[in-house]
Amino acid sequence: MSAPVIEFRRATVRAEPEGRVLLHPVELTLTEQRVGVIGPNGSGKSTLLRLINGLLLPSSGSVAVHGMDTATMGRRVRRSVGFVFTDPLSQLVMPTGREDVELSLRTRRIPAADRKQLASDVLARFGLEHLADRSSYDLSGGERQLLALAVVLAVEPRILVADEPTTLLDLRNDARVRSLVAGLDQQVVFTTHNLDFALEADRTLVIDDGRIVFDGPPPDAVAHYRHLVGSAAPGGA
Repeated sequence: MSAPVIEFRRATVRAEPEGRVLLHPVELTLTEQRVGVIGPNGSGKSTLLRLINGLLLPSSGSVAVHGMDTATMGRRVRRSVGFVFTDPLSQLVMPTGREDVELSLRTRRIPAADRKQLASDVLARFGLEHLADRSSYDLSGGERQLLALAVVLAVEPRILVADEPTTLLDLRNDARVRSLVAGLDQQVVFTTHNLDFALEADRTLVIDDGRIVFDGPPPDAVAHYRHLVGSAAPGGA
């Protein structure tokens, strides 16, 4: 199997109908196993991530995953790219965790008779079997986020995109999610406000005001972001 490749070809996003630019032209090729994206709120991080699996299409330019254009081959792209949202309740829609995993497995055309056992196997693989028959509304934030990751990973996507997966978590569950991400075989592209998490990437992008203002080694990216934030603060340089 070839290495994951995500290509942004001058991909630009504008808000309609006013035409305000949300993401200025992005020219990137992402092949690293772990890619972190950091930047202020509203800078364009989530917009960039949503382009990767076709949740959002570029206003101009294009995005391709393994050579598949997200605009013309969106369904195939989404079979290859799993997306985890910041708020797990936005994707945990069934009465129990087991049923959420079973629902996800339906996209692989697995017979109904086999889905229940396979769902149990998936939950066990992530250490979540004890949550199988509980409502997501009865779970902690960390349990919900881990369950949402399991639901997405159940169909074995080649790429995982995670939008601030640790933002709502306490220190213990933050560590659990980061450990899970670190152990995955998939290529992972994630946004985060946790700079320690950003340092665990192989490559980190800094986005500000819809532009990629730094792209490189995580320590340098974090230093750039700290300087950016310090300069913007009252009294900053």
